[in-house]
Amino acid sequence: MIRSDILKEIAPILREQMVVCNIGLPSQELHMIDDQPSNFYMLGTMGLSSSIGLGLALAQNKKVISIDGDGSVLTNFGTLPTIANNVADNYILLIIDNGSYGSTGDQPTYAGKKTSLTAVARACGCENVVEVAAKDTGKALQAAIDGDEMTIIVAKCESGNIKVPVITMDPVVIRDRFMKAVQA
Repeated sequence: MIRSDILKEIAPILREQMVVCNIGLPSQELHMIDDQPSNFYMLGTMGLSSSIGLGLALAQNKKVISIDGDGSVLTNFGTLPTIANNVADNYILLIIDNGSYGSTGDQPTYAGKKTSLTAVARACGCENVVEVAAKDTGKALQAAIDGDEMTIIVAKCESGNIKVPVITMDPVVIRDRFMKAVQA
């Protein structure tokens, strides 16, 4: 399975949730698979999906799921200790770890080599960290949603991209409809 396969599998689970999706192809894939007003698509700022999602979770009571990639988490390594030290039990970080920078040409990341994001998250103090194979992502995500504990899921999958159109929606429209979904 590649990232887009995971997103197809979990799209029905995400439909009723607040979702902050990583820059580039992950946002484009999720937008193509199942566009929802409750999805905030990152069109810039690599590495900040997890930080924005945590801030949103701390600011209100709804469950928030950040979909991030291994490359983005490696780019913003400070996010893991920040998450560990600012626990929000309504926050789920789903790291889709394909061992590559998928949006820029599948160059390998260190997570595809020696660095384990699961071990790093635990070393930073994150208490509920689950690593799963791609095929088990939906089950792990549903368990996290049903639980009342901040959860980091590291979903290991193959590298690869599908062809997707760019998101032509104006960023202001994405922001405004997401803000309405948060307030609903």
